[in-house]
Amino acid sequence: MLLAAATIGCKEERKLPILGERDWVKKSVDGKEVVDTIYNAIPAFSFVNQEGDTVSEKIVEGKIYVADFFFTTCPTICPIMKRQMIKVYNEYKGYPDVMILSHSIDPEHDTPQVLKKFASDLGVEGNQWQFLTGQKDEIYEIGQKNYLSTAKEDKTADGGFIHSGAFILVDKEKHVRGMYDGTTEEGTKKLIDDMKLLLEEYKK
Repeated sequence: MLLAAATIGCKEERKLPILGERDWVKKSVDGKEVVDTIYNAIPAFSFVNQEGDTVSEKIVEGKIYVADFFFTTCPTICPIMKRQMIKVYNEYKGYPDVMILSHSIDPEHDTPQVLKKFASDLGVEGNQWQFLTGQKDEIYEIGQKNYLSTAKEDKTADGGFIHSGAFILVDKEKHVRGMYDGTTEEGTKKLIDDMKLLLEEYKK
């Protein structure tokens, strides 16, 4: 019985991995050469939100957040993804250190006015959930290179664009900590649970 208790006591707490490519650099610390790991991180960005305001990476400073890619006229997975994201939004509504960034991959159609109506129709209020638009190339690059998510124009695809259904969890250091299927209940529930885990990490 004591052995079982000791085993439980030693159980390591689960930590989310850091996803994406990484580099190793050598540096000198106190005269000793050490190898430091540089992880994939979300770079500086500048997009326009549903209010017509320019926002940068500073909007998520000191916060964890969930990112995804969509377009308002999407005839396939976007409506399902948004129904699932509303569950995430409702779960963490009012949390000061949690945000959601939804990036439109059709900026020519999805103007701030269109995004504002889209957000309103979903019942989204305030600035915790940002709907972003901007330069197409910049959105595609940050999506595919840094968020590890497909996001591009494709005339052969339904609606003219192709993107993944992933919800991407990002920590306060802008590292990707999880990828979840935003088209399923299971994926969304896992994301909500992992967000709790990540928030706990910062309480220690």
